Amino acid sequence: MKKKLTLLLATALLAMSLAGCASTAGGGATTATGSASAADSAATEEAQAEASAEAADTADTAATADQAEATDTRTVTDVWNREVEIPAQVESIICLGSMGPRFAAYLDVVDMMIAAEDNDIEKSSVRYDYSLPYHDVLKELPSAGPGGGSGENNAYAEEIILLQPDVIIAGFNEDACEELQQQTGIPVVSIRYRTQGFIDEGFHRSMRVFAETVGAEARCEEVLAFVDACKEDLQNRTKDIPEEEKLRAYTGAVTFNGRHGFAFTYVNFPAFTAVNAHNVADVFLEERTGDAAAAASAEGKAYIGNDGFEVDMEQIIEWDPDIIFLDPGNMDLVNDEYAQNPAYFDSLRAVQEGAVYTMPSTNAAGPNVTYLLINAYFAGKTLYPDAFADVALPEKAAEIMRQMVGKDFFAEMEEGGLYYGTITIGE
Repeated sequence: MKKKLTLLLATALLAMSLAGCASTAGGGATTATGSASAADSAATEEAQAEASAEAADTADTAATADQAEATDTRTVTDVWNREVEIPAQVESIICLGSMGPRFAAYLDVVDMMIAAEDNDIEKSSVRYDYSLPYHDVLKELPSAGPGGGSGENNAYAEEIILLQPDVIIAGFNEDACEELQQQTGIPVVSIRYRTQGFIDEGFHRSMRVFAETVGAEARCEEVLAFVDACKEDLQNRTKDIPEEEKLRAYTGAVTFNGRHGFAFTYVNFPAFTAVNAHNVADVFLEERTGDAAAAASAEGKAYIGNDGFEVDMEQIIEWDPDIIFLDPGNMDLVNDEYAQNPAYFDSLRAVQEGAVYTMPSTNAAGPNVTYLLINAYFAGKTLYPDAFADVALPEKAAEIMRQMVGKDFFAEMEEGGLYYGTITIGE
């Protein structure tokens, strides 16, 4: 750019010089009149002024271009506090791992994706809240990885290098992001999110990092405002219910890093936390989350605790919960356990009284925030019928789905096995 500026200025100066020469070309002739000399002088001044203006314009243009070159990148800070230099204008992205494609759907920027993961390409699945609304788009994209929520780098680096996205947005751990960035030479921004309780501030932070990266801040704040309004509504309906009036609830067969049987439960279970429910498993809350939560808070990084865990079967007998919620997607495992020991299950009060309900999985390569919200309203209606008497679950679910992913697919969700209602263990 500096070479170009020098050349343009030299051209302008040459023009000025030639204008001056032209004005004195006949200077030795003694027959010119005074009025002619005055005219020549005026023409010379005009030519010099025009040349000076052209030179100034050229300098301004060059300076503007230099400034644009200096600001063609910007820096974003991801959830691991990594400062990542990315293009000033991001036009193409590849989303990988836990929450990557899901956040793209929430922010309505799936059209910026130039590749997808195998599990999103091969088939649509209600296990992922963005799959049904966006499968027709995702299935046409080339593959950049197998998918999954481990947080490890399982991307297809060579394919990504060929595709050359502006940015890779990944739900990867810190080391995995660094590794992929070194493999590809393409900036990698981490938006990894694991829910701590019910849609905590970590969700807001991850969404805002993604939005800042792709320029979707307005849509991001719209989504966050909706989520916060739902949280406030759930809280206001339940915050004043006396503790002694609450049913003691247990959730089992929770999907967390895979499928599990009856004894796999969850502390700080999102649907329960949202409606101030009495979760019997929360006696293990500090033991399960204390160190991870403290580390995340102290370091200002993403929470990576393990809220899901296997409890001793005898502990559930001791709790003898008033009400039980089970993931319908894992009922084959629970039914196998029942067949081996029906007396165990039949001894539970909730089983005897028919107080066993479904609680569809929200975890599939990260939490489905759409389902977290719907589950919370279902838990509220089941645990506190009077407080949620005005809520019709299908209508509320439709509102949530349209806001989060742009389409109501509640009927398809239930047809796909993620349904709401009572359930009978052993059938």
